[in-house]
Amino acid sequence: MIDALMIKCGSRVKDALKQLEATERKTLFVVDGEKHLVGTLTDGDIRRWILAEGSLDGTVEKICNTNPCVAYGGYDLEQIKGEMLGKKIGSIPVINASREVVDVLFWEKVFGESVVRKEARPLELPVVIMAGGKGTRLDPFTRILPKPLLPLGEKTVIEVIIDSFVGCGIRKFYISINYKSKIIKSYFEELNPSYAIEYIHEDEPLGTAGSLTYMRGKINSSLIVTNCDVIIKADYRDIVDHHLSSRNDITLVASLKNYNIPYGICEIENGGKLSRIREKPEYNFLVNTGMYLLRPEALELIPENEFFHITHLIEKLQGAGGRIGVYPISDKSWLDTGEWVEYKNALKQLNSILT
Repeated sequence: MIDALMIKCGSRVKDALKQLEATERKTLFVVDGEKHLVGTLTDGDIRRWILAEGSLDGTVEKICNTNPCVAYGGYDLEQIKGEMLGKKIGSIPVINASREVVDVLFWEKVFGESVVRKEARPLELPVVIMAGGKGTRLDPFTRILPKPLLPLGEKTVIEVIIDSFVGCGIRKFYISINYKSKIIKSYFEELNPSYAIEYIHEDEPLGTAGSLTYMRGKINSSLIVTNCDVIIKADYRDIVDHHLSSRNDITLVASLKNYNIPYGICEIENGGKLSRIREKPEYNFLVNTGMYLLRPEALELIPENEFFHITHLIEKLQGAGGRIGVYPISDKSWLDTGEWVEYKNALKQLNSILT
């Protein structure tokens, strides 16, 4: 288990991101060739590196914390608890006199599973789910069922999305509906969930932002807006904290996508002269997932009863000098169920997404 959490100096940031996904822990321990601790590397470190336009081909020792909290043999457990509580640390490495990592103290090992982590506070933001589209990319199934009610395991897609927010303490949801709206309402009426749902009726399709004018005057906090076909497995509290601390008008949740070209790429110049051949290059992109956080003031820029996408709102805010931020997540933290290939992939990954 400890070896799976170690990563050697010289390893690329993109490799660290994959390793973090595989271990499902938030921290890796950067070690030299003799397995001496050099520093710790968290998903937050990687996110800040990406936002600072750092290359994913950069090496882990450049961005790791070289002065982490550590414990030695014979450590004082109460002191360790104080460090974890005070600094909100999920794990602390135990090292010997040579700085070799010999053990790891995880939160659940120190406090026990029954102790809730300090930062696990309930979120009190409203969530708006855009569920009014026809789902034409999932035809012919969406001729019968609205896209939000397609099954994903033993639940519907929209239930899986809502449950991920309920787990963070969110109890209020707004669902924007148009296509097959009666079926959606009847489903939730029969379900009789413990959380509250209020519907935003679109007489005509209004895009991904047009119906948000309904929220004016109803909220005085930021709100979360998400498409009804995206499942995000991420720390929502951290996303909200990032949005608020950055003072963004809109924060866009973006997934890191890596594409490998299995061919030599020809680069040319001067009307056809070969400059060089790049063998099997890799490209990395931040892709819009369809989840956003908005300050309530941003709603004032949305026109009434007009077809209006969130991308239009972003452009309008940028033109007015507003601040648009990005919160990057890993590829495996995002599932798009809006097309058949992605929907089938979501079915395969259901267990890992829900656990």
